[in-house]
Amino acid sequence: MVTAGAMTANIASYLLHLPAGRWLGPAGYGEFASLLAAQLVLAVPALALQTVIAREAVHGTGTAVLRRLGHRCALIAAAVAVVLVPVVSWALETSIAGAFGSLVTAPLLVLLATEQGLLQGRARFGALSVVLAAAGIAKVVPAVAVLAGGGGPGAALLAGAAGTGIVAVATAVFVGRGEPAPAAGAAEAPTRVPGAAAVLRASQVQLALIALTSLDLMLARMLLDADSAGLYALGAVATKVAFWLPQAVGVVLYPRMANPAESASAVRSALAVLVGLGAVLVAAAAICAPIVPILVGDAYEPVQSLLWLFALQGACLAVLQGALLSAIAGDRTALAGVAWVGLAVEAVLMATIASTVEQFVAVAVGVAAVTAAVVSVLAVRGASAATESSRLGHAERRPAP
Repeated sequence: MVTAGAMTANIASYLLHLPAGRWLGPAGYGEFASLLAAQLVLAVPALALQTVIAREAVHGTGTAVLRRLGHRCALIAAAVAVVLVPVVSWALETSIAGAFGSLVTAPLLVLLATEQGLLQGRARFGALSVVLAAAGIAKVVPAVAVLAGGGGPGAALLAGAAGTGIVAVATAVFVGRGEPAPAAGAAEAPTRVPGAAAVLRASQVQLALIALTSLDLMLARMLLDADSAGLYALGAVATKVAFWLPQAVGVVLYPRMANPAESASAVRSALAVLVGLGAVLVAAAAICAPIVPILVGDAYEPVQSLLWLFALQGACLAVLQGALLSAIAGDRTALAGVAWVGLAVEAVLMATIASTVEQFVAVAVGVAAVTAAVVSVLAVRGASAATESSRLGHAERRPAP
């Protein structure tokens, strides 16, 4: 169900580009695409907040406390967005209205992430899948309607923000109705009160992962010739598919990862499933590679023999994502340091020794594989230690016979 909801949202997001490219023209679409990219970067805190909320919900922190954290983060995101509007407008050479339409979505995504985190932490996956799909559709449909009416990039993005806000409010009502009412006279007394610092720690983990999924594509655009960069961009589609398709594995197993008593088995299960799915996707890429020229033209024939390597990169990054999620679940976010080191190594190698599509993808695969392996081993060791500590703690609290 989570896979279906996430895929619905992703498909809706991809389909937005088709009418935007046709109705805005090259110049307008260039502005639109750059503003969407800026919006993606500002969505990182929302992704991090969802994981923190879900983790703390597993640990028994009350809904009201977690919502207050979400509201504080939304206010911070709103303040940062207001400050960044003129900066983004200048850096991307867009209108102020366009930059505002893009960045105003950030605090709304944070509010929505709060409710999604509550659903994830309470293991209400059916409801979470509905919210994921609704959020994707509500963001895209109003934007397409504005574009069809002749609106520009800023107006379209503002309409998408309005759709996101409506879903955030509706989800808050929906989540509240699905929770049991507290007993009369009972007061919420959480043992953990998370703060913005926890969200910042999780944010740098998510940012490292997003950077690893996009750095090679940006460097290929900068360092390779136009044709080679185009070939690399097409191959990177296989990377994105192999990376995003298994996303539901981490979402579903995350609550168990956050529970110290189940953390070790959940992390091992997640990594095993991700490795298995990755192997299937790499094999599928190799089998389907011959049809690439038929689908997109003979000009892309040189990349078909490399398609399985691009898929392997995405599969390794999916494993890395699972391991890093377990790090957030156990509040061991220092593990992201390995990902940041891998990012730096990849940048240096691509800038110094890689000069062809083959060399670029080889570097990307090598860095992704080594980084995923190191982080996975450390994640399993950390989760095993947490589970053992939980077991010993329960044993010490058990009354003597």
